[in-house]
Amino acid sequence: MRIGIDARFYGPSGKGLGRYTQEVVDNIISLSRINESGFQFVIFLSPDNFDEFVISDDRVEKVKVTCPWYSWREQFEMPRHIRRAKLDLVHFPHFNVPIFVPTKFVVTIHDLILTHFPTMRATTKSRLVYYFKNLAYRFVLSTALRQADKIITVSQFTKEDIIANFKVRPDKIAVTYEGAADLSSGSDTSFCAKIKSEDGLIKTSLPDDFLLYVGSAYPHKNLERLLSVFSRFEESGSSLYLVLAGKSDYFYDRLKKEAERRALTKKEGSRVIFAGYVPDKELIQLYSHAKAYIFPSLYEGFGLPPLEAMSMSCPVLSSSSASLPEILGDAALYFNPEDEKDIIAKINLVLSNEELREELVKKGRERIKMFDWKKCAQETIDIYLEAVK
Repeated sequence: MRIGIDARFYGPSGKGLGRYTQEVVDNIISLSRINESGFQFVIFLSPDNFDEFVISDDRVEKVKVTCPWYSWREQFEMPRHIRRAKLDLVHFPHFNVPIFVPTKFVVTIHDLILTHFPTMRATTKSRLVYYFKNLAYRFVLSTALRQADKIITVSQFTKEDIIANFKVRPDKIAVTYEGAADLSSGSDTSFCAKIKSEDGLIKTSLPDDFLLYVGSAYPHKNLERLLSVFSRFEESGSSLYLVLAGKSDYFYDRLKKEAERRALTKKEGSRVIFAGYVPDKELIQLYSHAKAYIFPSLYEGFGLPPLEAMSMSCPVLSSSSASLPEILGDAALYFNPEDEKDIIAKINLVLSNEELREELVKKGRERIKMFDWKKCAQETIDIYLEAVK
């Protein structure tokens, strides 16, 4: 069987979707080799990650695709590449599926964020352009869900969300949990956690007391409310800091301006530290020194960063919204993400109660055993086989 995978998101530049695509591709190829399955793979890559994907396997073919994600071009060029590859099945790890796919296909839907949060604050486009892009998103998503031979979701929450909003048959949807990477194996123990803040100052060591957030700054991540919470800590004279680790972009730049407006960043010291992109081998240092990892998101289809924090023995404070209770179980301390008083109360609780912190760490280490990328890959292969029957 010839299987194609749209891996244009492959690698760290694709953020959470990039990690999912990379882990699924790498582990599926590895498992197929071990099991001598006879599968052949065609991996579609972008010019940005074509050289990053290094493989020495006669069963794997790389194809460079120049059309950008979410573009009109991919609607025409991807079907042409698929047709040339003579595939039995293609896997799209995201909703951006061409309307006319010339073979059977599987699609992974991670969440319905754009359905639930259609806000102008989530785009750099004009109001008119955003309106038409949102219409296109809804049309492409509904078409993909209708035409797919199988749909993969990463949580029971997302499965139920799809059924409720798009009336898809439950038996067409399979849930495969993502894995939780243990970052410690690739850590850089010499990293001294030098962090460049937005005011240009270099902090040669981390503050003694800080909470950590790792991820993007999209509006649904609820980071502006977190800044408001830290304004209150600032006013109370607390020594607590917030470290935000994520690749600088339009949304992080906007968040920095909000932090400046709240006087949380200043020359004599930054209450909120924007660390920028931090590689995995150095990220462990942040997890290891943080008092807790905080995840205030209003909506998540899965929630990978708090699981990674658990793998690093970092206590987790989490929003109680969407899929997060399903994924994190009893290994996190939850708060209402829209209630600042509740967020502050839970932060103070985890900071003041060492026994609670140790309990959360212990439960977290057990919880992550449920999430394994090899298991995710094997379940994905099983879905491929079911889809081509």
